[in-house]
Amino acid sequence: MIIEEAVNVLKQEAESILNLTEKIGHDFEEMVNLICNSTGRVIISGIGKSGLIGRKIVATLSSTGTNAMFLHPVEAMHGDLGMVTKDDIFIAISNSGETPELNILLPSIRALGCSMIAFTGNLTSTMAKKCDLVIDTGVEKEACPLGLAPTCSTTAQLAMGDALAVVLINKKGFKTSDFKRSHPGGSLGQRLSCMVGELMYSGSAIPRVESGSSMTTAVKEMEKFRLGAVLILDKNNTLKGIITDGDIRHLIAEKTPFTGCDFDSFTVEHVMTFDPHVILPDLPLYDALNIMEKHQITILPVTDSEKHLLGILHLHDILGKGTLKFTDHKS
Repeated sequence: MIIEEAVNVLKQEAESILNLTEKIGHDFEEMVNLICNSTGRVIISGIGKSGLIGRKIVATLSSTGTNAMFLHPVEAMHGDLGMVTKDDIFIAISNSGETPELNILLPSIRALGCSMIAFTGNLTSTMAKKCDLVIDTGVEKEACPLGLAPTCSTTAQLAMGDALAVVLINKKGFKTSDFKRSHPGGSLGQRLSCMVGELMYSGSAIPRVESGSSMTTAVKEMEKFRLGAVLILDKNNTLKGIITDGDIRHLIAEKTPFTGCDFDSFTVEHVMTFDPHVILPDLPLYDALNIMEKHQITILPVTDSEKHLLGILHLHDILGKGTLKFTDHKS
């Protein structure tokens, strides 16, 4: 019975979020454009559980490139309203739209000249009527059997805030390196503060073959190291190209049906990408991550200024998937 009740709550809250997809429309799009074009901050206000959700949305926006601040409606009426300017975007959160402490604040916000947005489940509420835009976060019912404790409604509010934050990330072109600057103490931030040379695979840990090698040799080298790529070098250890798992798939697709096609009949030059993107070892990891994001790649060779191979960097190691290894600990 306990497990069944818990599962039922999760299902109800999941359905509440899915139902929001039918409610996103012009007002949501206009909200995003307002925020992107604003020179001020996003000011979010709410009280009780909605206030807690508002604080979480503010935290998410702030860490992903949108200047945001939480304003407690009661404190606002006792002096904190002085922090709000006409250039700010004001978002009020209330499921009922009839929260007295919040609605009494709205005329003062209007007088300042802010654009006003309501996150509410009641589109005909006092709060909705006083705002310029209304974002429908309504749910059919709460998961609470008494219908009293906010459950599905606060989940819906939070999900809508996440939707706003993620759309703004893409709209503003927010990058992982920007995230690093606002998260210097986090695990990802700590990794991105390192230099490429600290995290790269080096020495005998690099999958490599010489120019002119057969594709059979290259595939065996790729299988041995399981990094999804093999680097092609000349006799002077100069990087000439790279072959990835994707290149192998493309070769197979081009030769379909593949029966009778001998990898030994192909040299690496037939398949490899010449002059691949590279990075220097003394650059920060967030530079490497930006290159990977820009060119949609997961492997980055590390060379000196003369293209002599020094190492290889994998996206998973930057993002911390698996064991974090540094050069001093590699064989």
